[in-house]
Amino acid sequence: MKKLLSAVICSAALAGTAQAQATFRADTVQAGKFDNGKMWTFDAPPKEFWKQTYGFEPTDQWLENVRLSALRFASWCSASFVSANGLVMTNHHCSRDVATKVQKAGENFNENGFYAAKLTDERRVADLYVDQLVKLEDITARVQQAMDKGKSDQEQIQLRESELAAIRKEYAEKDGWKGLELQTVTFYNGGRYSLYGFKRYKDVRLVMIPELQLGYYGGDYDNFTYPRYCLDFTFWRVYDDNGQPLKTNHYFKFNPTGAKEGEVAFVIGNPGRTSRQFTVADLEFMRDIQIPAQVMTLRNQSAALKKVYDRTKSDSILNMIFSMENTIKARSGALKALQDPYIIARRAAFEKQFKAAAMQKNKEAGSIWEAIANYRKEYRDVLPPVLASQAASTAFQAAQMVFMLAQPSAMDANTMKRMSEQVEKLGKPTEDELEADLFRADVMELVAILGESDMTVKQLLQGKTAAQFADEALKNTKVYDVAFRKSLIEKGMTAINDSQDPVVRMAALLMPRVLDANQKIPALNTALNAQRSKLARMLYDVYGTSIPPDATFSLRISDGVVKGYDYNGTKAPAVTNFYGLFELNTAFGQNSDWRLPKRWLEAKRTPEFLASPLNFVSTNDIIGGNSGSPMINRNGEAIGLIFDGNIESLEGDYIYRSDYNRTVSVHAGGIMAALKHVYKAKRLVTELETGK
Repeated sequence: MKKLLSAVICSAALAGTAQAQATFRADTVQAGKFDNGKMWTFDAPPKEFWKQTYGFEPTDQWLENVRLSALRFASWCSASFVSANGLVMTNHHCSRDVATKVQKAGENFNENGFYAAKLTDERRVADLYVDQLVKLEDITARVQQAMDKGKSDQEQIQLRESELAAIRKEYAEKDGWKGLELQTVTFYNGGRYSLYGFKRYKDVRLVMIPELQLGYYGGDYDNFTYPRYCLDFTFWRVYDDNGQPLKTNHYFKFNPTGAKEGEVAFVIGNPGRTSRQFTVADLEFMRDIQIPAQVMTLRNQSAALKKVYDRTKSDSILNMIFSMENTIKARSGALKALQDPYIIARRAAFEKQFKAAAMQKNKEAGSIWEAIANYRKEYRDVLPPVLASQAASTAFQAAQMVFMLAQPSAMDANTMKRMSEQVEKLGKPTEDELEADLFRADVMELVAILGESDMTVKQLLQGKTAAQFADEALKNTKVYDVAFRKSLIEKGMTAINDSQDPVVRMAALLMPRVLDANQKIPALNTALNAQRSKLARMLYDVYGTSIPPDATFSLRISDGVVKGYDYNGTKAPAVTNFYGLFELNTAFGQNSDWRLPKRWLEAKRTPEFLASPLNFVSTNDIIGGNSGSPMINRNGEAIGLIFDGNIESLEGDYIYRSDYNRTVSVHAGGIMAALKHVYKAKRLVTELETGK
């Protein structure tokens, strides 16, 4: 199965891997000082390290202002205040789905953008919110003391969850915490715990968003690349409970000079998830089983949606495709990193170093790595049927529901009720071609994940190819018929197992293995999480806060330097400018991903405008979730807005290497130049320049 999945997903990456393998000896590879990254928490900022490295020692007041100026943008991105009147800056790609909700008849934000020339023109988006971290408290001792009373892994986890719930309930009534959104945050997978209190602002209004073409300049070709020429920014405004622009003392004053090569810079944001403290056994499992299946599914769904978009030109479909393609590129890059034996060797070098240090404290510590490796072996047998059952088509979903509803003991009452209601409503999709593509993908994924030699696959295909089976199955199935589904459910499992309907038969062959896996996985998860928690506590015992915890979509501060890098036999500059943007348009033309809207083509291209800095790169450590994070200087001024990483940074889920990884940001000077020379956004320019 490993060979088949790898062949389906990344044969090209494997060719590159073989080449890399010959260039080093794994036993000579050493771990880097910051392989685990520089996503520092505000609970334990590395002041001494910053002082020694940059000659910069921030005060507690500086750190508090930075924390209170930063925001979490809904549940998916980062943002920040950039004026005393509640002006908020984040990315275009964080905003485009919600911004289009306030389009009026005849408007098209994707084509023309939006700018509120007056305060009264700013438009509120229902249900959009931003969160400001105003309180944080270490609750580690209390949680760990509760856990230590448990005798088994399961009991310890239950005690932890009970204690975390009790803490949230207690603090919800505590002075200074009342009315806040409370979140318990786990660091080091249980090595430390914190309670965070967020002030939630629910009146958020759109101020300015560029055209999609500028916010996503270069499209997927340029995504995760550099040099870049992209204006991935949006401005919003927070209003108070009285419907007035929020007055705040905490914001990043906009510095139109922006980032300069060689200067220290800080990213303040909410990185979503990293796996840098996973064991090598974890990473090998993700490389061989988990990520290939994810990438294959996403690619198939994206291909199907592209056909729909070609017919409908739907903005919502287009945004779905953009989001999906972004994930595909990110996960494919992560997979390629895990298929690089040098990266695995470097993670193994750290694991060896950590294990030796841990065993000096506790001779039995090595058993933790052994236990995790054994659990991962079990996952290799258990998880593939579950991955193969992830249905995208209505046909396969319906057949699985029929199977499950015929044996109600497999579900609790609420799940059964919901599924019964859903199976009554499912009809044949209106998009026949999309449904056919999705079902064909379901079959091909099942075959790829389980392997052609698997008995379920052989029984299903009976000598046909996956494509042949899929096409014939859709022609002959009755699974779209509600009466047919209800009849099978009433007759029970004997009728389902004897059914000659090809899609029902597909579910009947696979689902017993899925049910068996679902019975085993919870216990495996509990056992694995318990071992991981022990390992994480040990990591904290050995290294303390010198190694930051894995990302958890909690507020972090990352230090770096504005700096170019060597790539592809040449050098990438630290900063790009508008000359490059127009040059790409000239080279590729108006029918390309580098086309420019009319007002850009008509803009007066003065030397001052063209030479304005547009994008830049730095060595800061980021990951998904950081999108929309402000880039600030040591004065606490906004000098840029991060929106991406270079292609080399896609390994950042597992390892951080400052010689390769780069954060890509919109330069503050580029934002200002565009607002002045193209968008004529005088009111917004004045507010950014004055902070008022």
